[in-house]
Amino acid sequence: MALLLRTLARQGVCLSKPQYSIFYRHAVPMGTTAKDEMNKFWDKNARLNRPMSPHLTIYKWSVPMMMSITHRGTGVGLSGAISAFAVAALVLPGSYPYYLDLIHSLSVGPYLIGLAKFGIAFPVSYHTYNGIRHLCWDIGKGFKIPEVYRTGYTVIALSVVTSIALAML
Repeated sequence: MALLLRTLARQGVCLSKPQYSIFYRHAVPMGTTAKDEMNKFWDKNARLNRPMSPHLTIYKWSVPMMMSITHRGTGVGLSGAISAFAVAALVLPGSYPYYLDLIHSLSVGPYLIGLAKFGIAFPVSYHTYNGIRHLCWDIGKGFKIPEVYRTGYTVIALSVVTSIALAML
């Protein structure tokens, strides 16, 4: 919007006519800077005796809060892991069977391999199931507090069961 206003102003278009009022109805005057706006914001908050935003330490942790944080974390972790494996596949010499044989030669034992499989399967299944939950929210279903908790526990249970099943393959 600001870019449009600057462009029209530089071209000499008169914005004072009634038909152009839509362009400048919500525009901030061009004379202010971000620092001026920030100072006005803090001055107003000090004048009205408003507190600063609370830190995480005063909140009571809840299942939806932890699930939101975990969903974001698994998304970032999965995208980082996929990117790292893609770069490794492009850069490292050898082929997939070579590295698979290398892992088999480590003789780490079935329990550690099962734990590694679970560690890979859980973020994938959790992020998938919680993503489906978010899609249901996008269509407006499941916003009541009991439903939020019930679907949250369902996502956790399905993720654990699916991860165990995948780790046992």
